[in-house]
Amino acid sequence: MSVQIRPATAGDAAALSAFAAETFHATYAAFNTAENMAAYIDAAFSPERQRGEIEDPLWVVLLAVEEAAIVGYAQIAPGNGALEIKRFYIAPSRHGCGVAQVLMDAAVRSAAARGAGALWLSVWERNPRAIAFYRKVGFAETGVTTFQFGSETQRDLLMMRHLTTADRPPS
Repeated sequence: MSVQIRPATAGDAAALSAFAAETFHATYAAFNTAENMAAYIDAAFSPERQRGEIEDPLWVVLLAVEEAAIVGYAQIAPGNGALEIKRFYIAPSRHGCGVAQVLMDAAVRSAAARGAGALWLSVWERNPRAIAFYRKVGFAETGVTTFQFGSETQRDLLMMRHLTTADRPPS
């Protein structure tokens, strides 16, 4: 596997927008209405929104790239007194190939380097593959929350991983 992890730049906004929309659609379209999917994708994954998140100094946007193509991304931002993984997606064609592990390791190192004591995320309770992966990499369920997805209220699991000095990048 020749995946490289790098910070996103403003020039990546359009490609990230397209990749984010495609992976979100692939992950959730079978479980949601076309109307809710279209509205969310339009609002959450526009090139302008991606550029804003990339350029926000409080955010970290990491890309997993293979042969110049985005195959995964992670977005980390402040939230609830810790750092939150806002989004973490891997191309379906790269599931099971180790890309997720490499990207998560980079996300954890990035959060630890920023001095975070914990990293948390929310994940839809109907996404067992993601839940299993997050458990495997040290996240534990700490509660539940709701997520308004268009006309539907969905339930997400809250998961947290405490960070240690071992998670910090080497100096």
